[in-house]
Amino acid sequence: MRAVATPLAAYVCRSCAAGARSARPPLQRRLASSFAARNSTPFSAFFFDNHRWSHAPKNVALQPSRGHSIDTAYTPAAESAVRSFREAEVLTPRRLAKIYWQLSKSSLTVLVVLTAMSGVALSPLPTSVPVLLSTAFGTALCSASANTWNQIQEVPYDAQMARTRNRPLVRRAISPLHATGFAVATGVAGPALLWTMVNPTTALLGAANIALYAGAYTYLKRKSTLNTWVGAVVGGLPPLMGWTACGGSLLPASLQSFELVLPSFMSSLSALPTDAALADNPLAPLALFLLLYSWQFPHFNGLSHLVRESYAQAGYRMLCVLNPHKNATVALRHALLLVPATSILMPLAGLTTWGFAVTSLVPHAICIDAAYKFWRYGGEKQARKVFQHSLWYLPVLLGLMMFHKRGMDWGSWVGLGADEVAEEQLSEGTVKA
Repeated sequence: MRAVATPLAAYVCRSCAAGARSARPPLQRRLASSFAARNSTPFSAFFFDNHRWSHAPKNVALQPSRGHSIDTAYTPAAESAVRSFREAEVLTPRRLAKIYWQLSKSSLTVLVVLTAMSGVALSPLPTSVPVLLSTAFGTALCSASANTWNQIQEVPYDAQMARTRNRPLVRRAISPLHATGFAVATGVAGPALLWTMVNPTTALLGAANIALYAGAYTYLKRKSTLNTWVGAVVGGLPPLMGWTACGGSLLPASLQSFELVLPSFMSSLSALPTDAALADNPLAPLALFLLLYSWQFPHFNGLSHLVRESYAQAGYRMLCVLNPHKNATVALRHALLLVPATSILMPLAGLTTWGFAVTSLVPHAICIDAAYKFWRYGGEKQARKVFQHSLWYLPVLLGLMMFHKRGMDWGSWVGLGADEVAEEQLSEGTVKA
C-alpha cells in the first residue's frame, strides 16, 4: 500500500485520504445576486399572513428562505433589531380617512367627478339636486374602487417606482385585506347608489368603468401598449355618466334623431331643435366622449415621457419606453383630432353656439404647437410643455363650452337683459288682456 506524499504519509494511505476528503461537509454557496433563483410571488400571497401587517405581530417561527435555514424563533425584539424602518402608526379615524383618500387617488377621482359634472352641466335637460349629488357621489365611489383595485394588484411594481413608492400598500400603512374590503365596499355602493337614485344606464357605465380600469387596463400595462387606449376609454366614460344622469340617451331612437345645427348663414331653418331632440341626438355624447378620450393622449404621453425610466424599471409596456417617437406622434395626432371633435362637433350637435368654434381655436393652437415641438424634437423640455398645457387646456375648454352653451342667456344673469325680459313679459300680458 503506497503512502501519500504529505506530512502525514506515515499514517494515512491514499485510499483513506480520498475518503477523508469526500467526507468533508459541503460548502455553503452564497448566491451571486439577490435576483438569482428568485421565485415569483403569487398574487394571492398578499392576502395571507395578515398578522405581519398589524401593529403587534404574533410570535411565529421564521421559514427557510433562499436556501438558508433559520432556527431562531421570531420575537418582536429580534425584528426590531434587524429592521431599518419605523413601525406603522395606529390607524385612528383621521389617519384611516387619509389612507382611503390616497387609495382613491384623490386628484384623479376629483378630475373624474368634475368631468362627469360637465356632462350634467352641458345637458339641455333639467335635473334635480338629489340626482346631481347622487351622480357626483356615486361616480366618486366608482373611481375610488377602481383606483384601489389598481393599487392592490400593483404593489410589487409600485415599490420599484419613485413616484409610487409612498403609496399606502407599499409602505404597509394598511393591509391588503383591509384595502380589498374598501375596494369591494365602494365598488358595490357606487353602482348601487347610481342605480337607485339616478338610473340603470348611469350605474352600468360606472360598473364598466371599474371593470375596464381595474381589469383590462391594469392587466394590459405589463402586456401591451394598448393599455393607453383602454385607459383613454375609461377617461371618456364619466361625461357620458353625467349626460345619461339627466335623461340623455347614448343611442338614437331613430334616424331622425341625427339633427345637425348648422350656422345661421348655412341654414334656412328658423326654429332650432327642442331640448328633448337635442338630448336624443347621439352626436352630443359622442362629442363629450371624444373630448376626454383624445385629451388624455397629450396629457399622459407627455407625462409618461418624463418618467419613462420608472416605467421601464417596473416592467410596464408603455410607448414612451418601447417607441418614444411614436409616443410623441400619438400625442400630436390626438391634439389635432381635438379640433374637429370639439370646435365642429360640439356646435353641430347643438351643445354650444358656433361662437365656441371661434374662441376655442386659441387653446387648440397653443396645445398643437407644443405637441408639434414634442414630435419634432422629442426632448424632456418639450414633453413637459405638452403636459403643462394639458393641465389648463381641459378646464379652459369646458369653461368656454359653458359660456357658449346653447340657450344660456348670460346677460340676464348679470342684469344686462333685464329690460328685454320686462318688455317680453309686458307684451305677453297685453296679449292675454
